[in-house]
Amino acid sequence: MIDRLKFYSKEVLSFVVVLTILTNIVSYYKASDLNQNKLDIENISLNNKPILIHFWSTWCPTCKIEASNIQTISEHYNVLTIAVNSKDDKNIKKYLKENSLNFKFINDKNSFYAKKFNISAYPTTLIYDKNKNIIFSDVGYTSTFGLWARMWWAGL
Repeated sequence: MIDRLKFYSKEVLSFVVVLTILTNIVSYYKASDLNQNKLDIENISLNNKPILIHFWSTWCPTCKIEASNIQTISEHYNVLTIAVNSKDDKNIKKYLKENSLNFKFINDKNSFYAKKFNISAYPTTLIYDKNKNIIFSDVGYTSTFGLWARMWWAGL
């Protein structure tokens, strides 16, 4: 019985490690296509702090799973979310309310910002330092801990 438990524990751990490595490789590959230039969205005041810019959509299942992570980070850091192809403001506000979210958003109805940043998959998260230089980019799901660590690092 104990040998079986050890065997299955090792198998599960191996699976998690391989899955983590593969998702990071895919994220790195997709992130390489992003606009790696300095942040140039007009009228963004960083107050000498880093900012997280999160591209998402109301129709994206992964975005919905990750939304509570973004909410948590938005309560402690500068966060701007960009809702891409999510209909009108009323629809986005309804989505946020239904999911107990209240982070700031820009409605990118026509994908203006998504095109400007070369975003092709959702969710995509970009983290800039206080000087508006990109520090991290991530495509796909990111944990709250991962976001915390990246924001902390960007603030150094």
